[in-house]
Amino acid sequence: MSADCLFCKIARGEFSTEFLLETEHVASFRDINPQAPTHILVIPKKHIESLAHLEAEDQGLMGELLLAVKDLAAQEGLRDGYRVVVNTGRDGGQSVGHLHFHLLGGRALQWPPG
Repeated sequence: MSADCLFCKIARGEFSTEFLLETEHVASFRDINPQAPTHILVIPKKHIESLAHLEAEDQGLMGELLLAVKDLAAQEGLRDGYRVVVNTGRDGGQSVGHLHFHLLGGRALQWPPG
């Protein structure tokens, strides 16, 4: 974990964040600026800056993150569908330098996204 990374601090419990799902390697919580009725962030507890910084050793962790997304979608009752977004880098819209998945749902989502 990185000492000054916001999401690392959240994963360490330094803020009073309510985790919706937490395992040894994954944490999830509601986005503070939701873009849909359901907007959950799913993060690895290990500090990885972005998808572009993944290593071969992260393969199992990525599977765990995606299974957490699936479980959260079921937990939230997103039976009619949902979207999973991963922004990578500044031009990709990434605003926090820690890999995270956005789980969006609870309404019909449009395409293209923006």
